Amino acid sequence: MQNKRNLNICLTPENFSNYIISDDAIVVIVDLLRATTVISTAFHYGIKEIIPVQSISEAKKYLGKDNYIVAAERNAMAIEGFSYGNSPFQYMNTDIKGKSLVLTTTNGTKAINIANEYNVVTSSFINIDSVCDFLINNSKDVIILCSGWKGVFNLEDSIFSGCLAQRLLLSEKFNSNCDSVVASISLYNQAKDNIFNFLATSAHRKRLKSLNMEKDTIFCLMPEFKSNIIPRLISGRLVKD
Repeated sequence: MQNKRNLNICLTPENFSNYIISDDAIVVIVDLLRATTVISTAFHYGIKEIIPVQSISEAKKYLGKDNYIVAAERNAMAIEGFSYGNSPFQYMNTDIKGKSLVLTTTNGTKAINIANEYNVVTSSFINIDSVCDFLINNSKDVIILCSGWKGVFNLEDSIFSGCLAQRLLLSEKFNSNCDSVVASISLYNQAKDNIFNFLATSAHRKRLKSLNMEKDTIFCLMPEFKSNIIPRLISGRLVKD
C-alpha cells in the first residue's frame, strides 16, 4: 500500500522557511484576489507563458519588446506606464494569445519566487479541480503557500487553501499534522455557502471595494469558466502543464 503524503498550509510567505519539506515537494501558490486568478485567466485566453518578477524595475526591462505583455500592480492598483494590471478582466481578449506575460504584483509573484527552488504550481477557483486531481495522482508531499498581504495573514487565501486541503484529505492519499490545515478547513466550511458575504469585513475585499474593483472579487470567488491548465514554474517561467 502506498504511503500517504504530507500536507501542509503556510499562511504567509514569511513563514515558508519554517517548514521542513522534502526537496521534491509540490508547492501550490495561492493569491486568490487576484494574481493566481489572473494567471489562470491569462492561460485560459491563450497566453504562452508568464514570467513572474519581484520588482517593477525588473518588469520595466521588458517594456517595448515584441510579443511581450508587461503587467504591474502595487497596493491593488495598476502602475502608471504599464498597459496591464492585476485584474482578470484585462486578460479576457484575443490580443494576448501566443504572447509572453511579464507580471509583478504586491504579493503573488513574491510568493512564487520565494518557493522557486521547489516544484511550483499556481491555483485558483478556475483550475482547482485540475490541480486537485494532479496532486492526488502525484506522489509528492504538498504545501499550499498563501500569498497573504504584505507578510500578514488574509482570509481569502486561507479559505481557498482550506477548500483544496479538504479535498486532498478526503482522497485518503494525504496525512496532515498541521494546525494551519485544520484552521483553513474550518474557515472554508464556515464560509463555503457564501464566501463573498463571509469576506464582507475582510481587509482585501474592503480594499478592492474602495477602488471600485468588487467585480474582480466576485469573479475570483465565482469564476465564469473552468480551466484544466495547471501553471507550473520551470526555469523561472510559468508554463502550461
